[in-house]
Parts: sequence; C-alpha cells; structure tokens
Amino acid sequence: MAVPKTKHCVGTDAEYCLCQAATGLIPLYTEADEDRAGNLLGSYPNANSIIEALQVFIDVMFPGKMSQGPLTSEDLGIFLVRRLSEGWRLLRPEIQRALPFRWLGEAAKIEGAPNPIDTRGESTRIMRTFMNKLPGIRELLIEDVKAAYEGDPAALTFAEVLLAYPGLLAITSHRLAHILYQLEVPIVPRVMSEWTHSKVGVDIHPGASIGHGFFIDHATGVVIGETTRIGNHVKLYQGVTLGAKSFTLDESGNPVKHIKRHPTVEDDVVIYAHATILGGDTVIGKGSTIGGNVFLMESVPANSFVTGKHPELHIKRNNKKAGR
Repeated sequence: MAVPKTKHCVGTDAEYCLCQAATGLIPLYTEADEDRAGNLLGSYPNANSIIEALQVFIDVMFPGKMSQGPLTSEDLGIFLVRRLSEGWRLLRPEIQRALPFRWLGEAAKIEGAPNPIDTRGESTRIMRTFMNKLPGIRELLIEDVKAAYEGDPAALTFAEVLLAYPGLLAITSHRLAHILYQLEVPIVPRVMSEWTHSKVGVDIHPGASIGHGFFIDHATGVVIGETTRIGNHVKLYQGVTLGAKSFTLDESGNPVKHIKRHPTVEDDVVIYAHATILGGDTVIGKGSTIGGNVFLMESVPANSFVTGKHPELHIKRNNKKAGR
C-alpha cells in the first residue's frame, strides 16, 4: 500500500522513508562555534588522520613495526626522514583543528578560557617540540623492551617483545600521546590513547606519568587514570586498575578538573592481576608488592607485601568417577 507523501518528501516508498528519517534527524544536529554535545564533527580533528599519524610515529620508534619490507642501517636515515615527514604532514593540521578547544571547550569555559591564539603558528611550535623529544622517547622505550624481556620468563628473545607484546604497543602509544598532553593539545592525545585501548585492551590516559623500565605483563584490561604517577621499574599484570575514588564537584555540580584523583606508585613496585588501587592520596611505597584481586584505598609504606584474605575453598570429591 502506498504511503501518503508530504510536501517535503516525495518518491517511492523507500525514498520517502529515507527522506522522512533525514528530515527528523536534521534538527538534532548543531553547527556552532561552541563545544556542544550535538555538534557536527566536520570541522573537528580527523580521528583517522590522528591514528594514521600515531602509527607512523610508532614506526619511527620501532622501524618496521607498522610497515612492511626489509630495512637496513644504510636505509635508516632515508626511512626516518620520510616517516617523520609523513607524520608531520598528518598530525600538524589535526593539532591546528584541535587547538581552538583550549578556549571553546566546555571545561575551559567553566574554568576561565584563555584568549584565542594563532593556531597555525602554535601547531608548528608544538610539532617542533614533539619532534625534538622523540630521541628521549626512543631511549625510554628501549628500557621498556628490556623490562619486558627481563620481567617475563616466557620471553626468549627481544624480537618477540618488539613484534608481539601488546604491552609494548600500549606504552609506545602512551609515551607519544603524553608529549602532546604535556603540550596542552586538546583531543588528539585522547584519540591516540583510545585507539590503543581498542587495539590491545589497555586504557592509559595520556596524562598519566610513567617512569622508565615499565612493563605490563599480558596487558589486557589494565586501566591507568589521568593523574596517576608511576615510578621507575614498575610491573603490572592484567586487569590492574589505578583509578579514582570519586569525583569532587564544584558549587554548580560540575566535576572539578585538574586535581590529583589517581594513585602514586613508587619505584620497583609489582602489582598482580586484577588489583584495584584508588584515590589521589593513595601512595604505594617503593619496592612494594600488591597481590592479585586486592582492593586498596589507602597508602602502604615502602617494601610492603599486600594481600587480600583468601575466600574459604570447598572441594568436593566426585564419588562416581572415583569409584571407577
């Protein structure tokens, strides 16, 4: 049976249905120079370009990890120049598109937005600083590779760590995104970290500060919050959460930003699987070990060994099988 047509939508039943759906949707999108939940994304940073740039810079940190084909030391200089140029081409325009959120973002307006700046010039300055920091990031990542090899008896070669370990991909992505976070680039670092989250199941906020020689064994399910501070030679197992207790609200009921909400983990700490450690005032002292499935919301002194009380076990014997 034919569907009655309106003056705005005509055509076949299918065409009319599509037109009606579009007509109903159009008022639900906004296009404004403000940070609104219903905004169109056309002028926003392009997530695909950001992810592609991240993959390029991961390939700079570990040449050949994200690209194919043999690479020798004779070709390395040309390879690096080409990849760095490609990364600049992809990332600088997206940083420029992101910078207005320094003063247009909803949180910035609540806290007192800074004055607008020349986004082209600022994006170029940020890229120069980013490039200058890459050698230091490479040095940190070499230590992370060594920490993974030394911290996992199943690792027989550095090569398998470099090629296969998801925790290495997570920390590589994080160390790159963290530079941009420190340079106050909005949005872009979060796009990078959430790509990594979807790729390997590790959720590290780009604001988290992580020392050298860091290793996440098995990796999956780890969550590290924005204001977490992690020292040197720290090892985490799968499912560890370094999170916040609760959110402090201002007088208008909005979450207060930029305060310490997540734990501090000092040097030489090991945190076993599925431990949950919460709170900005919580400090895990140097050299401590936190057992699996521990739920902790208080500080522990250096060289502590923290375990939870084991639940009582009941083991029943299968008499039918035992009698065979």
